[in-house]
Amino acid sequence: TSVQWENTVKDLFELPEVTGLSSSFAPDALGGKAFENNQSALDVTPQLWSDYQVAAEAVSALVTGDAGLMAKLPGAGDATKFIEDFGARVFRRPLSGDEVTALKAVFDKGAELYPDLDAFTAGVRLSIEALLQSPHFVYRAELATTDAGDGLVELSPYEVASRLSYALWNSMPDPTLFDAAESGDLDTQAGLEEQVDRLLGSDRAKETMRVFFDQLYEAEQYENLSKAPTKYPDWDPSLGAQMRMELSKFVSHIVFEENGGAREVLTSTTTFVTPELAAIYGIPESELGTPDADGFSEAKLDPKERAGLLTRLGFLAWKGTETQPDTILRGVFMTRKIICQQLGDPPDAAAGAMLGDEKTNREKVDALTGQGTCGASCHGTFINPAGFALEHYGAIGEWRDQDNGEAIDSSSTFPFEGGDKSYADAVEWSNVLADSPQVHRCFSGFWVEYLMGRSKDDKRDEVLVEKLAEVSKDGSTLDVVRTLLVSDAIRFRLAAQEGM
Repeated sequence: TSVQWENTVKDLFELPEVTGLSSSFAPDALGGKAFENNQSALDVTPQLWSDYQVAAEAVSALVTGDAGLMAKLPGAGDATKFIEDFGARVFRRPLSGDEVTALKAVFDKGAELYPDLDAFTAGVRLSIEALLQSPHFVYRAELATTDAGDGLVELSPYEVASRLSYALWNSMPDPTLFDAAESGDLDTQAGLEEQVDRLLGSDRAKETMRVFFDQLYEAEQYENLSKAPTKYPDWDPSLGAQMRMELSKFVSHIVFEENGGAREVLTSTTTFVTPELAAIYGIPESELGTPDADGFSEAKLDPKERAGLLTRLGFLAWKGTETQPDTILRGVFMTRKIICQQLGDPPDAAAGAMLGDEKTNREKVDALTGQGTCGASCHGTFINPAGFALEHYGAIGEWRDQDNGEAIDSSSTFPFEGGDKSYADAVEWSNVLADSPQVHRCFSGFWVEYLMGRSKDDKRDEVLVEKLAEVSKDGSTLDVVRTLLVSDAIRFRLAAQEGM
């Protein structure tokens, strides 16, 4: 991804910050995937290849024009050593003899193309340009061929190192991880676990966790909200960015301070608010503590009204119309992203259908898509029961007891794989979800996709996902991540899989 390119270049040359060059790259496309690092959604188009070329030349000029950066490169004055040592960092593995020879020929052309530079600097400049355009840098190739039986190929320790580093740090392996690959430590279970624990203990892993939840729950959408000024005269679009930050601080607190997991994400009453968000929650400003550097204070929400992610303002406001809760879209999101219940395509008869003039929002949704309508099998069975649990929350997530003068009914029943579960409101619903094996399998499956950089295969990954779900039920998010990264899934690939 563009983010990975930036991080890798920063780490490769020990730059003080990312270059920002990727801002002009052809954008990465999600292609309908949950996460931007999904390999099936990424492609080096002709435009992106041109962008890589321009960026490679810019980075090379930056490095060779800075004596301090040049001094950090290995093999000062020795072209072959520079190619062997630096090339191994760029390719994230040792170079073959043929690769060294080919790159030495490139190095030797530097003096001809850059006559104003000394011969070594000129060779470094041209070599960096070539290395940063090589497919061995641009792609995360897995070329090991060691037959491990059962249709599996055992990855080299360097390939394992890259899997770990890009999973947890979104960048290339650091020197310690390279050393573990070279020494053979990554070939042992103890060595693998040691490196996973080290990477997980870094602040860089915190950013990885933040991005997982931000992308899974599509929090960027929070920043593009509008609400009717007649209903919400105090609404300001900047509140969306605050809601996105609230989610970030909430999940970081759950994962790293409470050592919690999916259960706590769904049920915790702790949150972090600005005065503006506190007002929507109904928290008096006098009850807020000292704000952090971002202006957020930790707060406890009313446990009778709020429980976890699904009762946070960002999600509720995103899945709200300009004036009303969007029960259907809330239900679709929960069904797909929290429960992983398969949903069919809407029937043709649903095209253009509009809510009617029934008195309450629930009555309108039920009349349009409930039992006895064309949406009964999907909406009436799965989507509506999930969405109805959130009827107490308005279009910006505010609590409400009545809808159009009528008492709100947020009770329903959802048909889980293990049997029907009934609930009275969002708090009970969130606890039902937190207890559901189906939900923990869903949560674990998304971690497989994110950390492995590929779509989950229901058959291929079934055993792994079940194992992670068992950990998730009573364990933490960090437990789930660690279990995955010390498993055989990180050390092998399918023999039939392309070496990418």
